[in-house]
Amino acid sequence: MTDARIRTVVEAIHASPTQAVLYLSGGASQALGMLMSVPGASNTVLEAVVPYSRMSMIQLLGKIPSNFCSRQTAENMALSAYNRALKLSTPGAPVLGVGFTGSLASSRPKLGDHRFYLSTRTSDQLWVSTVTLSKGLRTREEEDKVSSHLLLKAIANVCKVPATFISELTESETSDECEQQFSEDQELEQLINGDICFKVYPSSDTQLFNEERKLILSGSFNPLHDGHLKLLEVATSICGNGYPCFELSAVNADKPPLSVSQIKDRVKQFEKVGKTVIISNQPYFYKKAEIFPGSAFVIGVDTAARLTDPKYYDGDYGKMLEILGRCKSTGCTFLVGGRNIDGVFKVLEDFDIPEVLRDMFVSIPAESFRMDISSTAIRKSGGM
Repeated sequence: MTDARIRTVVEAIHASPTQAVLYLSGGASQALGMLMSVPGASNTVLEAVVPYSRMSMIQLLGKIPSNFCSRQTAENMALSAYNRALKLSTPGAPVLGVGFTGSLASSRPKLGDHRFYLSTRTSDQLWVSTVTLSKGLRTREEEDKVSSHLLLKAIANVCKVPATFISELTESETSDECEQQFSEDQELEQLINGDICFKVYPSSDTQLFNEERKLILSGSFNPLHDGHLKLLEVATSICGNGYPCFELSAVNADKPPLSVSQIKDRVKQFEKVGKTVIISNQPYFYKKAEIFPGSAFVIGVDTAARLTDPKYYDGDYGKMLEILGRCKSTGCTFLVGGRNIDGVFKVLEDFDIPEVLRDMFVSIPAESFRMDISSTAIRKSGGM
């Protein structure tokens, strides 16, 4: 395959909306050069990591794999890359995680096969390929080139880019591929179980895809009401930039997790008004900050008061500062709207925020937003 053909495929990949994270170990290194050397790479590559040492791989996966070069490890790498891509991607953009682990020719003869495992993970698909190469047929560089071309083709397939590469494998070399498709219900079950960190139901307004920062209004939305919509609208006008979206956690700190049918019912509310909603599995803001780095969370003043009250941290003031400090280190901030508390409308300035955290909290003026309405009151009035 000529360099011109590679370039044409890579240009088409970069022109697609897919955003990817790549975790590669033991081969396919030339694929990074192919992707990064063509203009537009920032449209596609969110991050590329090479966990080459044992400890690097263990830290990447959060566990010790039973075999560092195996199909299962490639699948785990692809899943980790997919979750990482979700955190880094523009809301609503198609997301891809790529995992590769290989045992190719080295400076010393190998007892086992020269082989590699390549996996891709998207929201609704897991694909994995196992390739065994003929020993002694190629140099290390040539084996890396073969694996790089196959990895590039796998990315092209996900991006729906034609990549009719001529196979560089011989008739005696084997390539075993398998694919698993996921339904929406299966995706949500994976989310509830903690396999994936969140799922985005984007609005139809694709112009917002250019905004990297998220403006997030979290809640149970049972039901979604005009107060929620107005608060996020005002917060967006104050913030000036960012992708406005709602966030619903399927997992509650004090209650059983939502069922798949409950989640889908609440999602319908946002589809009716054309708004983006993210379904996560994190009920706590310090965990939300980890999966939505750099975001601005839109909250009520009652939530801000709880966040900065040591009694919610086992009465430990230092623990409160440490946990919120971790939120701050992710680049997250809080836009705080006023709320009616015990019959009195209160704003951020009515509460004492620790000085070291004060710049994390931005007040939404009462003249910009005041709506004394709650989902609880709506449920009671409607007999829900």
